[in-house]
Order: sequence, then C-alpha cells, then structure tokens
Amino acid sequence: MADITTLEEAVAGLIHDGDAVAMEGFTHLIPHAAGHQVVRAGKRNLTAIRMTPDIIYDQLIGMNCVRKLIFSWGGNPGVGSLYRFRDAIEKGWPAALEIEEHSHADIANAYVAGASGLPFAVLRGYVGCDLPTVNPMIKSITCPFTGEELAAVPAIRPDVTVIHAQQADRRGNVMMWGITGVQKEAVLAAKRVIVTVEEIVDSFDVKANSVTLPGWVIDAVCVEPGGSYPSYALGYYQRDNGFYKAWDDISRERETFQAWMQRHVLGTKNFAEHTRSVAAAQVKEAVDA
Repeated sequence: MADITTLEEAVAGLIHDGDAVAMEGFTHLIPHAAGHQVVRAGKRNLTAIRMTPDIIYDQLIGMNCVRKLIFSWGGNPGVGSLYRFRDAIEKGWPAALEIEEHSHADIANAYVAGASGLPFAVLRGYVGCDLPTVNPMIKSITCPFTGEELAAVPAIRPDVTVIHAQQADRRGNVMMWGITGVQKEAVLAAKRVIVTVEEIVDSFDVKANSVTLPGWVIDAVCVEPGGSYPSYALGYYQRDNGFYKAWDDISRERETFQAWMQRHVLGTKNFAEHTRSVAAAQVKEAVDA
C-alpha cells in the first residue's frame, strides 16, 4: 500500500546517491516538482533514465545530480538544444556526463522487459542504423525458431521511477489520463516508486484512455498541485509554451542558469513557492518590457 506523504520525505527516503532514477512523462505529466526536490536534496551520481530528456533533466544535469544518462532523444521540445546537457557532454561542466543512447522503441521495450522480470528485450529495429556501433549495449540475437536476426537490449529496471499523475485515491491507487508514454511500464519495472499527483479523491471517475496503477506497486504518493509545470496536466492546466522558449536564454550560459536555479529552485522551499517565484519574475519582466 502506498504511503501518502510529502515529496520532501519521499525523495529523502526513497532516492539515494548513485541510484538509477527514471522520470517519465511524454510531453504531458512531466514530474518537474519531483525533479526540483531532487536538486534541493542535493542527490548526486544518479543514472538518469528518460525516453525524452528535456528541461527537467537539463536542470538535473546542470546542478551536478547526474553521472550517466540513458535516453533516446534529448532537447527543448519545439525550441532547440539543452545547453546544460551539451555543456556536460562537450566540456565536462559541471562534471563529465556518460551517455547511453537508444531508440524510442528500444527504451519502451526495455521497460516492458523490466516490468516482466526478463533480463533483456527483443525488437525488430536498428536495421541500417549505425547506433549499435556507438552503443555496445545493443546486441544482435538470432531467433531460435525462424533464424531471423533481431536486436536485443538489457531490461531497464530503475531503482526508482518517478511520475506525475492527475489523481490518487485515499488508498494510494493512482489514475492518469490523456497522453501517456511509458509511465506504467517504468513504474512496474522499478524497485521503488514515487508518484506526485494533482489531487486526492475519494473515488475515480474512470475516463477514456486512462491508466490506473494499484497502490501496491507504489511506495509514495505526494500531493503536488501543478507538479508537472511547465508541461501540462490534462484537465488541470495547459502547457506554458512561453517558459520553454524562455529556457533557451536562461540555460544558454552557466551564470544565468545558476542564478535562475538559485533564485527559483534552491531559494524556494517547495514547488508551490517555485511556481509563485517564476510567476512573479514573469510579471516583472513583462512590466519592465
């Protein structure tokens, strides 16, 4: 049964230095509040796993929380580069970053294998692709029944998976709906699970395209309204496209990045304070302009 607790307690108790941590959410329901709490807690040497690392992983990398990144695409969606990610790769700042690059299909299948208790995933992929030449974790395997050559990759089994969802009930069951990526698979593959939610409800009103996760696969449920901002939570708030554009300037130089993180993340006690801080800065910038 999942404990309904604070995000501060969940991160302190369930995420340890050196852990492999997956934070999933595809465009929608990205767990920004949890990512910020990892920064505040000063976690180090993490292996960060995410199908599409974007702003929150740029922040984790720039704040020296991450030693290795396992991913299939990285960027600021609709805008361009992740400059803290690039700085770590190209210049080793704030520390050298090891990368392990896969395809989307590869990562998805690897989570399924982890959730299924299997040692590796098999897929039709990488035909005519040179990614296996730079990632030794991508192997080829011969089907014992047909002789077909297939790709094989290790199962992904995170120490901790973190996701954001719309609702949890009082027993710790979780429901999300709308665009979902590999959250379910990442949760079922993990040893420990933290879920931040918009609200606690007495019972679920099941919706189309919804996913329900039982409380017995979750360790901690944390109420964090707005916890996926600046991404969006269907039925609660929209994506802040302006913030994604602004991040390009904020993150481009080390000094502006550090100042922003100090003011809006390390200088705030929680995500509610963070969003108020960011909103106040946006208002001031608009007035000054």
